[in-house]
Amino acid sequence: MDISYLLWLQNFRESTHNVLTPFMQLLSHVSVSYLILLPAFLYWCRDKKGGVWTLASLYVSMAATAVIKLTACVYRPFVKDPRIVPAVKSLPGSYSFPSGHTTMGTPMYVGSAVIFWQKHISRCLSVLFVLLALLTGFSRNYLGVHTLQDVLVGFVLSIACMYLVKKAGNYFDKHPQEENRWLLITAVVCVLAFVYIIYKPYPMDYVDGKLLADPDKVTRSAFEDIGALLAFCGARYVEKTWVRFEATGFNLKGILYGIAGLIPLCLLISIVWKLWIDLLGALWGRLAGVTCLVFYIIALYPWVLKCFCNKKEAR
Repeated sequence: MDISYLLWLQNFRESTHNVLTPFMQLLSHVSVSYLILLPAFLYWCRDKKGGVWTLASLYVSMAATAVIKLTACVYRPFVKDPRIVPAVKSLPGSYSFPSGHTTMGTPMYVGSAVIFWQKHISRCLSVLFVLLALLTGFSRNYLGVHTLQDVLVGFVLSIACMYLVKKAGNYFDKHPQEENRWLLITAVVCVLAFVYIIYKPYPMDYVDGKLLADPDKVTRSAFEDIGALLAFCGARYVEKTWVRFEATGFNLKGILYGIAGLIPLCLLISIVWKLWIDLLGALWGRLAGVTCLVFYIIALYPWVLKCFCNKKEAR
């Protein structure tokens, strides 16, 4: 059924001369690159608690997906059936199940939708974000790089992570002293996950002398995803212990503060990340890059906001 569905989408793609392909490629790319700007902005400016929930859900989803993906080791649909011709120039060499783009895009879109739903005037944005979350998953099927099962499980996994993180947040509101303990436990689990993905065996299947999925490549990607959750644990501890900022407010001044913070964030994503990889290599460079990114969002720029806002208020 999965393959038949992908072949049907492929026929539709070809019969329409790939008119929708650029849009689907853009949706996929945004979900793993610049979409993080949205929850970061809302965390700084509109709803700190909702932002923490959205970002924590994202990082938990990423780490869980990495572990499941490298445990299941399911090959891409175009590997299973050569009739599938993906609509992408560079074929992904990682495993397929579950869809990483789906498990990244869903928490950010849905979490932002919940934040905007709090006010009637912005509920149309909430509906748009939910639609974009669904379209992001569908884009992976449309492009021929994931099966329907990959996407559906990715979506369910993300929603489950969001639910569990929400429950944990409600518990920490009543028992704030417990959060530090669970941050430490989560950090230890992340370290154990690193050990697991490094030393576990992987399939070594070749076609025409080429590995179907390179263990080095998939391990690097997983390091980045698990490292994001590990960095969040440290950044969240720093913020709640020493920074303790308040959202600037969704007014003109607060929005300008948020936009100012997005500029360095874009530079971290587009330039600094590559510099870390050039300096430390693909594995440790990715880990350093994602650590800088997470600390900037969760703790560093909030500290800047607190210092700047306090200075303004003192005047």
